[in-house]
Amino acid sequence: MSSRLAWFTRWTGRSPRLPWGSLLALAAVGVYVSVFAWAMEYRPYDTWGALIVFPLLLTISVPLLSRFSRDEPPWVRRLVIGALVAKLLACFARYWMSFVLYEGRADAATYDLVGRAIAPHFRDGDFTVDIGRKVIGTGFIMIVTGIVYAIVGQSLLAGYLVYSWLGFWGLYLFWRAFNVAYPDGDRRRYGKLLFFLPSLLFWPSGIGKDTWMMFTLGMAAYGVALLLVRKRGAFVFLILGAVGTTMVRPHVTVLLLCGLCVGYLLRNRPQQASALGPLRAAFGIVVLGVGCVLALQQVGTFFGTPGIGAAQANQVIAKTQTQTAQGGSAQAVDDQAALAISPAALPQSLVTVLFRPFPFEAHNIQALVASLEGVVLMGLFVVALPRLKRIPGLLIRRPYVAFVIVYTLVFALAFANIRNFGILTRERVQVFPFVLVLLAVSKPERTETATGGGSERRRRRVPVRQTMPVAADSESVGTGSTDPGYPGEFRGDGTWR
Repeated sequence: MSSRLAWFTRWTGRSPRLPWGSLLALAAVGVYVSVFAWAMEYRPYDTWGALIVFPLLLTISVPLLSRFSRDEPPWVRRLVIGALVAKLLACFARYWMSFVLYEGRADAATYDLVGRAIAPHFRDGDFTVDIGRKVIGTGFIMIVTGIVYAIVGQSLLAGYLVYSWLGFWGLYLFWRAFNVAYPDGDRRRYGKLLFFLPSLLFWPSGIGKDTWMMFTLGMAAYGVALLLVRKRGAFVFLILGAVGTTMVRPHVTVLLLCGLCVGYLLRNRPQQASALGPLRAAFGIVVLGVGCVLALQQVGTFFGTPGIGAAQANQVIAKTQTQTAQGGSAQAVDDQAALAISPAALPQSLVTVLFRPFPFEAHNIQALVASLEGVVLMGLFVVALPRLKRIPGLLIRRPYVAFVIVYTLVFALAFANIRNFGILTRERVQVFPFVLVLLAVSKPERTETATGGGSERRRRRVPVRQTMPVAADSESVGTGSTDPGYPGEFRGDGTWR
């Protein structure tokens, strides 16, 4: 063996190197197969089923993400694949919290129980099974869980993985929406915050409404982005997303449509007028109007109120406060003024929904972690003040920004009445992907005027220094450059490759 190594060294002039990457991958596969064989022997399918679903989801998703990112800079592919792995791993922490820390006292236990009961019927093609409650709301998640179990088998951990996978694709659709509707924004900053904010990584990562809402809200946001920039497929994603949110939380669909209406009114006119332009605009208005009416009807049915008005809204708020003012995470204050939705309460509502509980309001480890995230988020807003000053100039040029602002404001007004910080921490993940858009506003250039005369970037003209005379018959220089400092080819979307 030593003679062979010596021969290799003399022949190539260098010492042989061990393929450490391949050896580590081979060792990981060996460990995985050993654990899988042991689990099949000594554990039920409820446990080892996840060992099948986890690599299966990676096998499906990684090629898709690579295909979607083939025209992007390399960091985009690394970002989204790393986010996928982190999201799938987060479901195990979510499972531990629900079934170890809280000993199964979670909504997921009910979804799992009913899903196991109806999965055999779905597998046999029988979709008429009675779940014992209305479909909209909790009943719909029971049905979705039954469908998941009919596909992957009756495994709680496998179900958590599938739901977490759906939550990732919801975040990815938010990412795509940002790229489409705000291509000159800070994509790297938005991607890191969106995929790795602790709340977005943790809460929508298990069987439950939060994960489904993240998936369908992302689909709806992508449809809104396509609609605001006049690209095809907008109504497909928008309708699917709106229907998905309506089946679980129809009041959130109403908030979504409020933001969409404002963004739709502010979107720019097309550069080239078309004869079908007025018809398309009229069709869009009709679809939005019908969507608003249907969503409001479902809200009334969901909350059991005859119609939707000021009195019914206050009735719903009072009921919500009573139901959520329980448990160790309930707010200590009793602000009766918060029973009515009022623009005067908007600043307090924003602070409550986005940043509370504060550290001095935390009574356990979970609340303390949530409070620290709120402090960090508040600090990010303070640091991003120069970026936020550019928002008024973006409302017309980038109507998606107006859409997320309106959604954030009405969401804060609607959800500030929740009196339990634990519930509020989980519910506000439905607004964080929109709020983070404001933190990803492109950074102002130093050459912008201090008087705010324009929101457009002014790029400094850099004089080209000619180092040697160019002969008259020399070939013209192309778009490339042999200068080592040249960053690469400009893609046209604000990035280099």
